[in-house]
Amino acid sequence: MSKNLSELSGRKGIRENLFDKMGKISVADGGTPSKEHLHQLAEEFLFGDANTYGSITAYDFMKPENRGKEIYICNGSACLCAGTQEKVHEEISKHFDAEKIGHMTCLGRCYENSSFHYAGKNFSGESINQLEEILKNPKTETQGKYNVTAERKVLTETFGRADEFEHLLKYLFTRTPDEVLNKIKNSENRGRGGAGFPMGMKWEGCKNEISDDKFIICNADEGDPGAFTDRYLLEERPFMTLFGMLVAGYCTGANWGIPFIRAEYPEAVEIIENAIKTLYERKLIGENILNSGFSFNFKVIKAQGAYICGEETALINAIEGQRPEVRTRPPFPTQKGLFQKPTVVNNVETLASVAWIIKNKGLEYAKIGTEKSTGTKLISLDSFFNNPGVLEVDMGTSLEKVIYELGGGFKTDVKALHIGGPLGGIVPVEKIKDLSIDFESFAKHGFLLGHASIVCIPKDMPMIKYLEHLFDFAAFESCGKCFPCRIGTKRAHEMLESAANEMKPINRNLFKDLLDTLQQGSLCAHGGGIPLPARNAMEYFSEELDLHFN
Repeated sequence: MSKNLSELSGRKGIRENLFDKMGKISVADGGTPSKEHLHQLAEEFLFGDANTYGSITAYDFMKPENRGKEIYICNGSACLCAGTQEKVHEEISKHFDAEKIGHMTCLGRCYENSSFHYAGKNFSGESINQLEEILKNPKTETQGKYNVTAERKVLTETFGRADEFEHLLKYLFTRTPDEVLNKIKNSENRGRGGAGFPMGMKWEGCKNEISDDKFIICNADEGDPGAFTDRYLLEERPFMTLFGMLVAGYCTGANWGIPFIRAEYPEAVEIIENAIKTLYERKLIGENILNSGFSFNFKVIKAQGAYICGEETALINAIEGQRPEVRTRPPFPTQKGLFQKPTVVNNVETLASVAWIIKNKGLEYAKIGTEKSTGTKLISLDSFFNNPGVLEVDMGTSLEKVIYELGGGFKTDVKALHIGGPLGGIVPVEKIKDLSIDFESFAKHGFLLGHASIVCIPKDMPMIKYLEHLFDFAAFESCGKCFPCRIGTKRAHEMLESAANEMKPINRNLFKDLLDTLQQGSLCAHGGGIPLPARNAMEYFSEELDLHFN
């Protein structure tokens, strides 16, 4: 990370954003910016040609290899386990040459699979059987169908209109920023992005920094394969998330909100942009909102395909137009974040909970869930469930209830659940009875709640193949800044690939040493977290994996 580049990127403010321009030029230039356009951007932002070129090569949808791609196939874990993508590739290959076909991970269609992306829209389920029709006239309505089940409505309560936004906004302005911040702190809400850091503490840290410019970033780069709860909130509850961002700005003294939305969610980008347009038209955002003296503006940034942007400092680097590499901390983003200014980064689900807290008080929110994990949690259930889709449950709800009652059990035999994304734990089905949906329960038993996405690993899938897929993903998505992750994930993938496909045995001690190096030496949770599912698999599926380890 270069502080000089951060400052240069911020010279024009967030409205004229380098990364945003890179993305738009990439589309206009056929999938990757031309050398001429990159040079113009380098001149405009005083970056240098090497910096702009180095940046675009880190993103799936701007790198030179993306030129000419016309259709993309999902290669996420849920689609892999469902076994649908071979047919998808077969059908698409009938209409497109290999160099026209790219990949995306994942499209958030894990509840019905067979996912692909064409003409700026996502498709799944039966759409692959209508491919010829889609190619002639891409459908306009492509959100997909999924169930939404709520035991208690906090994040799933109706908040679909600007009227509700305005009503809560008027109430907000009857309270001082300190009074509102106290509500947030009283809720004891912990960030839902995976780390579980207290939201109120993060906001207070930013508030206490002295700066003319501060930023609120919504991390909507929901890159965990198997997760689609943020997508649900962005598409079905857009005003709820935007309201949470505005409240964060009111409490901290920030005047800009930046929803950073993954390119793999094109419908979400459009819906959020339309919601922001509506709020501007009704003068509910912008300058001197409702004569309150408070101003807050929004700038949507469309991500360009880099899983590491789920890490907050890599995301900040991305917005600045730099390579999405993780920053060392301290300083923390609340001290020196975007353009070296105090910045709050919260994920979608965290920000969406703010509306309920403002409406019902923080202490009421704290009464929901457990002592250390308050509130409710959204859960993604993949297509192996009889009731796939989005669940909302109180923190502390038993995993048994989630799986067998609310999820309706499994359609076919399942041997394990991968919960919390690629860095989450692999939970054998016999451990379901021991867990509940909260941070402490998962940590106590050696797992990770994370985003609470659930990908089912079927009984007939070799665990060695799943681990091979997992480390292939980890190696591909490493930002490359620290060598334990950059090299370690690749070496692990090579070992697993040889074992899975050539029956070449893995030295058990060497593999364990490699996992230790990844965990202890990596700069962020990408390299530091990927050993967890591998260790879970080796512990609970030792008999199966012993065939591949000596």
